[in-house]
Amino acid sequence: MAIHLYLANPRGFCAGVDRAIEIVNRALEKFGAPIFVRHEVVHNKTVVEDLRRKGAVFVDEIEEVPEGAIVIFSAHGVAKKVKRDAANRNMQVFDATCPLVSKVHLEVVKFAEQQRETVLIGHAGHPEVEGTLGQFEGEGAAMHLVERIEDIETLAVADPKALSYVTQTTLSVDDTRLIVEALRKRFPDMKGPRKDDICYATQNRQDAVKELAKTCDLILVVGSTNSSNSNRLRELAERLGRVAYLIDDESDIDPNWISDPMTIGVTSGASAPEVLVKKVVDRLHQYGAIIHLDAGNPHEAVEFALPKELRID
Repeated sequence: MAIHLYLANPRGFCAGVDRAIEIVNRALEKFGAPIFVRHEVVHNKTVVEDLRRKGAVFVDEIEEVPEGAIVIFSAHGVAKKVKRDAANRNMQVFDATCPLVSKVHLEVVKFAEQQRETVLIGHAGHPEVEGTLGQFEGEGAAMHLVERIEDIETLAVADPKALSYVTQTTLSVDDTRLIVEALRKRFPDMKGPRKDDICYATQNRQDAVKELAKTCDLILVVGSTNSSNSNRLRELAERLGRVAYLIDDESDIDPNWISDPMTIGVTSGASAPEVLVKKVVDRLHQYGAIIHLDAGNPHEAVEFALPKELRID
């Protein structure tokens, strides 16, 4: 009889999140506080509060930033109009948009220039979705948001032979595949990106949860409630028949979740710092969990360059 604890690999920060946080830290070091950030730079309350203590000021709209100030765009990306508004207000901008999100933006711009109607598979209201929708400008075509397979039934397009699609980068790999299949069934001539838009980190973390689910009774996902990729990890674990909870930190753990014997798996979303995982592990150890060495491949050989103005020579 025992409680066994296994950690998912990979888990936690991805290259895009690392880059975004580092951009804010470097800007604070170089220019001093305040540094304005449009929206949460990444979706994790611990990260945001730490940067706020250092002097970052998080705002919802560019109009809240003083003219001529330094502003950072979050990892989720922004609409073209936001960039124009910042330029018109003479702001110094550092763009922390994840390069994989920027790739999707370029695809949308290309489709708009070709006057191809474009479907965005994603979650309404998410900052990444708002930024991606905001790349589609021009006359003669439209952009449509699809969240669920059911949305496809009512999707009205002008020319099914001139239809393209892109996706939010942090979706469920399996759910998105089903939506794309349904779209292709209704619109056989639809064109998509050359390479899947869902980012490598999202896919790798979902694959790691699938491995945990083979043996674990309970899966804890460390991440904030507004983190899309963290929510997808919890949903995936539940779909695989496991009890799963999304927790911000160790204080969210309910002792009633723990019983002996039990096997527990712990993972974390791409915007959750490893220090939070350590605190969760320490708390579970207090409950008697036996901690096993990490399995899987924790190393992801991906790095994204910082803006040249913030690089240390």
